[in-house]
Amino acid sequence: MPAVVRDLEWTGKHVLVTGGAGFIGSHLVDALLERGALVTAFDNFSTGFRQFLPPRDRLRLVEADLLDPGALVEPMRGCAMVFHLAANADIKDNLREPRKCIDQNIVATQNVLEAMRDAGVRDIAFSSTGSVYGEPRVFPTPEDAPFPVQTSIYATSKIAAEGLLSSYALGYGFCSWIFRFVSLLGARYTHGHVRDFWAKLRRDPSRLEVLGNGLQEKSYLNVADCVAAMFVAIERSREPINIFNLGHRDTIRVNDSIEIITRSMGLSPRLEYAGGERGWVGDSPRIDLDTSRIRGLGWAPTRSIQDSIVETLQFLQANPFVDRAG
Repeated sequence: MPAVVRDLEWTGKHVLVTGGAGFIGSHLVDALLERGALVTAFDNFSTGFRQFLPPRDRLRLVEADLLDPGALVEPMRGCAMVFHLAANADIKDNLREPRKCIDQNIVATQNVLEAMRDAGVRDIAFSSTGSVYGEPRVFPTPEDAPFPVQTSIYATSKIAAEGLLSSYALGYGFCSWIFRFVSLLGARYTHGHVRDFWAKLRRDPSRLEVLGNGLQEKSYLNVADCVAAMFVAIERSREPINIFNLGHRDTIRVNDSIEIITRSMGLSPRLEYAGGERGWVGDSPRIDLDTSRIRGLGWAPTRSIQDSIVETLQFLQANPFVDRAG
């Protein structure tokens, strides 16, 4: 059983959030500020947006790259904790630039850990992925499921980063929280299937190309529920290594998601399927994580997958700037 910590005080703590201008990072920044923390958001804006981080008291923005170790020295000074969310999260296209995953997900993580070690910072929360389970045989898939042969460079890079966190926890006395997310939905969403379908339909409302056969079945989670789960885990579980699946008990098929999206947009496009069980190399036809460990600490999602898809779509329609290709 995990050690239990109660009433963790965030007020006045200096917290560094890498990827702080991104989808998850900006929501985490909001939550930390609401709890009274002093927050440094570190981002190179390769995928983040300045609109997600309006100027506020107790918030400092550092525009820099984690691949420059020197850029971390000053922002890390005086930190109580690091939330390391910055990453290359482009699962679908990771084979086009394999070095990108290695640099941004492994080398950058090593740089963060070394900067923490030099500054005497010992607590770190890390955004991993449910993709590390590859194509599991057990559903819902628990945290102690065996790792199969990896099917994507993205998942491989996340496993390597998890290994670094575990090694630093055991070797240098760090405390690591590793969160294996399903795909997230909600306001400030910038990549994933809802964004891809929305962008395609903006360009051509008459047709929609669908990767795979539309039968892929996956769990999703609202970003607000995800951030809430992270705080529950950090405040109530403190072992050297704390690993939690974060997801919804429900799943949804791609075809059902398309129906929600097209209905919400008032469209009836012709669906054109690429075929096959997988949308791309490394795509898992089914993702359904066992979340009993985090639920055992008192957390449960508050939003349905269907409502989260609608919320995501409403955000995209109201904020077309997130479609960089548009």
